[in-house]
Amino acid sequence: MREIVFDTETTGLDHRVERVIEIGAIELVNRFPTGRTFHVYINPDGRAIDPEAQAVHGITMEQLADKPTFAGVIDDFQAFIDGATLVAHNAGFDMNFINAEFARFARPPVDPARVVDTLAIARRKHPMGPNSLDALCKRYGIDNSHRTRHGALLDSGLLAEVYIELLGGKQATFGLSVAEQATSRAETVEVSITLTARAEPLPTRLTEMERQAHAKLVASLGEKAIWLKPELQAQPAAEA
Repeated sequence: MREIVFDTETTGLDHRVERVIEIGAIELVNRFPTGRTFHVYINPDGRAIDPEAQAVHGITMEQLADKPTFAGVIDDFQAFIDGATLVAHNAGFDMNFINAEFARFARPPVDPARVVDTLAIARRKHPMGPNSLDALCKRYGIDNSHRTRHGALLDSGLLAEVYIELLGGKQATFGLSVAEQATSRAETVEVSITLTARAEPLPTRLTEMERQAHAKLVASLGEKAIWLKPELQAQPAAEA
């Protein structure tokens, strides 16, 4: 199973007019990081960065002056996420921006069925909160001391660790791995059993009194009684 944990930074909060200026993404396969990442800074093509947004992520227009516009990264980004489940924290925000950028280039939006929202998972698992990325890192003992500001690739890395913990932690993944290894080492043992008849049948343990009582019972059952069938009547008393 291939998943892409990703985050975006933007010029502001309204996806209808603001633009994406950073994308960071990390690839997971079967919930393990593969080492493949995607990270770009993007020139917002003339859209100014809102001061409140800049205070959060610290990205300036000067830093983006020589960066490609979204037109220059869209193909590489779509190739990186192709066929994968997309994982984001408060995914609706990020997906609104990504789909708005796709729409500007007549690209179809991402199918919502491909998107996992870790904020929704956290709210179900920890309904009393808080469930911000920083709060979840603290809850699960994930070191985020180097996160002084938001950054798309940094946040994606932290979110990947949080996501694994939300789904049961490394222990669950390790247990599955151990079980698979044990299965691969299992050996098949074939057992052959041969049945042989006794040379002499065992002697009956019926007493004469029990034999007579049985004969009396059979006589009372009527002519259709199974014990009156010829093949049974012909059997030696020792096998009755």
